Amino acid sequence: MSHSTLAPLALGQLRQALTDLRNDALSVQAFSATARTQDDLLQALPPKFAPVWHQLLDRLESSALFSEESCSFSHSELIDSLALWLDKAELRLANAS
Repeated sequence: MSHSTLAPLALGQLRQALTDLRNDALSVQAFSATARTQDDLLQALPPKFAPVWHQLLDRLESSALFSEESCSFSHSELIDSLALWLDKAELRLANAS
């Protein structure tokens, strides 16, 4: 299967993992492990998407090391940013088809 064929599957998997993370059914570490293995999705998107995705994941992982009060960025805002990234990736993939 090509990257463009696997990308929608990866988006669905990431959306579910993000929902699980938001509902505390998945840890940040488990989400990050899933999110960092989505090479097919990243390769199907323009190159500018990958660094943004990795920066968001880095911030999410860092936020997990601190309590909400002591962290300089909100855990829920990071999850919202990841959801927005997924929306933009899905739109880009749909427009490329």
